[in-house]
Order: sequence, then structure tokens, then C-alpha cells
Amino acid sequence: MYQVGLMASSTLYSLFPPSSGEHFVDKHRTELINRVNCVADILDQLFEEKVITQSIYSDIMVIPTSQKKMRELFSGPLNAAGLRGKDVFYRILEKEEKYLIEELKGKK
Repeated sequence: MYQVGLMASSTLYSLFPPSSGEHFVDKHRTELINRVNCVADILDQLFEEKVITQSIYSDIMVIPTSQKKMRELFSGPLNAAGLRGKDVFYRILEKEEKYLIEELKGKK
């Protein structure tokens, strides 16, 4: 399954398969881009969690399709946010896209 690392403050800091070292959201990037629908809600929460700035939020919100919004999110802000940002994104996806994440967890 996936390893979850904890810092001293019990903050989630890493979620990745131990064999590859690849984060869950990176491993399933294409599926997430194509299948996530509630991008605005996810962006709201990423902004609240300070993973993205107001400027990035505004730039992505004007993009016309969910797929293009997700592609833009992956191409810059999530990479820049590192593991912490990807962990926050994953937690939000678990809440907003519960069934999709459960399905992807089942894939090897």
C-alpha cells in the first residue's frame, strides 16, 4: 500500500508507494486530469491551505475546461508546492472525489 510519514507535529508529509518513490498524485496524474470534475472547489481549498496564491487561483479559474485547469495545476503550482502541497491536494481529493480516489488506490 502507501506509506504515510509523520513529522513530530503529526502533520502528514508524504504519501507515496515505497517501491517507486512516486507520489500518488503524480502516479495518477493523467486519470486525475481527465476525471476530476470539482476543480473550483479543489482550488478554493488549495488557496485556503496556502498551497496556491490568489494570482495562481485567479489564473486557473479563468481556464475554460476542468481538464485544462487540472493540467495547469499540475504543470506549475503543484510541482512548486512539493510534497506538502501534493499531500494537501491528495487530502482534498479524498474528500471531494472520494470514489475516484478509492478506485485509483485499487490500481497497481
